[in-house]
Amino acid sequence: MTRHALVVRGGWEGHVPAEATGLFIPGLADAGFDVTVADDLDVYTDADLLAATDLVVQCWTDGALTGRQSAGLLSAVEAGTGFAGWHGGVVAAFDDRAYHRMVGGLFLCHPGDSVEYDVVIDPARAGHPIVAGLEGFTVHTEQYWMLTDSLNDVLATTTFAPTGGGPHALPVPMPVVWTRRWGAGRVFFSAIGHNLADLTHPTVYALTLRGLLWAGRAGSGGAGGGGQRPGRA
Repeated sequence: MTRHALVVRGGWEGHVPAEATGLFIPGLADAGFDVTVADDLDVYTDADLLAATDLVVQCWTDGALTGRQSAGLLSAVEAGTGFAGWHGGVVAAFDDRAYHRMVGGLFLCHPGDSVEYDVVIDPARAGHPIVAGLEGFTVHTEQYWMLTDSLNDVLATTTFAPTGGGPHALPVPMPVVWTRRWGAGRVFFSAIGHNLADLTHPTVYALTLRGLLWAGRAGSGGAGGGGQRPGRA
């Protein structure tokens, strides 16, 4: 049975929304999704399209949602449309409290443009299909400090170490990958994905594609090719 994915991309070009989402469209197609791409947030006002959509993949940093756009997206997710994405394309998108309540987090800051940090898979969640068989890893990129919701099912974390003269004197654990349910819909988010090099890291690519597939309505819940590194377009 063909399922339908809607890729919504745009906003700040620094996160290369077209190129970044383009990495995952072949994997979605291989998993049986018919993929539509939109570069206008008014797509969230098309109730018929969203009702027929099993998965929304969003990569839209900054920007603004109108009341109708926000209500349309949230209604669709509550009714069962999956929602997934990464980095600023989700948690640094829009100034909309209802939207951030749905996705479960809000970007606050990061310590410099690029730091090396460890990502640890939560041992208690290691059997989850998004991270099953994956091990912790190290990345050199933006480390996101966020406000997050206790409803999130956190699959992986990082730790902000205390810095000399900084405001926090103790290590601060921070979610990196989470899922959640919102109404009948599934939500997936990963904080990693500032650039193409981040997303083509083998483990990051694997868990991101698995997360997209997991979030889809009637999702496969499996790896679905998520263990392979994509070629550059």
